[in-house]
Amino acid sequence: MARRYDSRTTIFSPEGKLYQVEYAMEAISHAGTVLGLLAKDGVVLAAEKKVTGKLLDLSATKEGGYGGSGEKIFLLSSNVIGGLAGLTADANSLVNFARTAAQQHLLAYDEEIPVELLAQRLCDMKQGYTQFGGLRPFGVSLLYAGYDPHYQFQLYRSDPSGNYSGWKATCIGANNGTAQSLLKQEYKDDIEVKDAIGLALRTMSKTMDSTTLGSEKLEFAVLTLDPVTKQPKAKIYRPAEIDALLEKEGLAKKDDDTEMKP
Repeated sequence: MARRYDSRTTIFSPEGKLYQVEYAMEAISHAGTVLGLLAKDGVVLAAEKKVTGKLLDLSATKEGGYGGSGEKIFLLSSNVIGGLAGLTADANSLVNFARTAAQQHLLAYDEEIPVELLAQRLCDMKQGYTQFGGLRPFGVSLLYAGYDPHYQFQLYRSDPSGNYSGWKATCIGANNGTAQSLLKQEYKDDIEVKDAIGLALRTMSKTMDSTTLGSEKLEFAVLTLDPVTKQPKAKIYRPAEIDALLEKEGLAKKDDDTEMKP
């Protein structure tokens, strides 16, 4: 039945479904996991990298730039970090759109864009791609971790249909059901950033497809308030810093080769 109604995004099936949008969401369910946690003094994002390899040039992530591999976690503006699951090429297009929208708001109003408004801007565009012929939905879901003076720290999630919603803790990508179950059991409303970091890493260690947890498979970011300026401070961790976090939580991978060396 589906095949008669899935050739275009503008055709509803008799059950009231838009199959191309559902297919886009299915593509996201095979992407690397991205997890977000809202704490009372910050927001934490953790993501599983799928593009790995010994020959991959990661020099830009170790020095220079703002950290991150440019695959899963991006700085959208000085007060918002984005975590993406899905098709990387589609994600790059949305990241550029979000950064432009944030800078246009800053230029027009001389203040950083509110987090929900940025999510709304992206979702307006994503919804348009489900309503007009000749277009296909973006195969990307996003987590927006941000801060603004109106509602303090916030965590939003959006999907290819253009829907968005606020969350205390959520997960997109592969194994998101397992991660959601773990977060329901362990998340507390008054959690602090230092505890949220540990919870995020423990959850990722149980839900990632890879058997070992290391900086080559993981991206990590935290948004907090600067204690002096009281302005939002985004930190996207570099590989060495991620390894230090994993060591601190007792989740660092054991390197058999180093153990065997005299």
